[in-house]
Amino acid sequence: MPHLKNCLLLAILSCTAGCGAPDKGRPSPAAGISALRLPAQESRGVTVAVSDSGRQTALIRAGHVAEYHEGEKKELVIDGGITVTIHGRNGGAPTLMTAGRGLVHDNQDIEAFDQVVIHSGDGTTIRTGHIVRTSSDQMLRSEKFVTITKPSQTIRGYGFESDDAMKRYKIFKASGQAVSK
Repeated sequence: MPHLKNCLLLAILSCTAGCGAPDKGRPSPAAGISALRLPAQESRGVTVAVSDSGRQTALIRAGHVAEYHEGEKKELVIDGGITVTIHGRNGGAPTLMTAGRGLVHDNQDIEAFDQVVIHSGDGTTIRTGHIVRTSSDQMLRSEKFVTITKPSQTIRGYGFESDDAMKRYKIFKASGQAVSK
């Protein structure tokens, strides 16, 4: 019987140990966490197909994807290394883009950050810190420092605009070097 009294006393003490006024100096575990900042979905090792009118325009592979909603808008935050294969309108060789992280907006625009490297089918390579691919006109744009390397020339500058296939492009504030034969 004394054993039963000790167990009952221990159970009552355990139940009441958490009762009392909360410590005002310590925030609750959920303090500071906003539902707006929590992702609606998360996945690892993801492949996302981006399409326009039933035609695949890009294929994105990423180590991690988190989907965020704000009202009617949604945004995919991509990190863990990304690879984007962009298919041009004319069915030519695809453009391959790699970066550390990126965003896919609900209008299908794609942004890439952190050591962005783009390879076109003709051997042109672009290196920059940030680039945006707009789906409305299928153009690549950057306002950052850009290096474009072709087999016979290297062009550097701040600001860049090109079509998906990198056939027609503009460099703003350019400098460069070319090999003469």
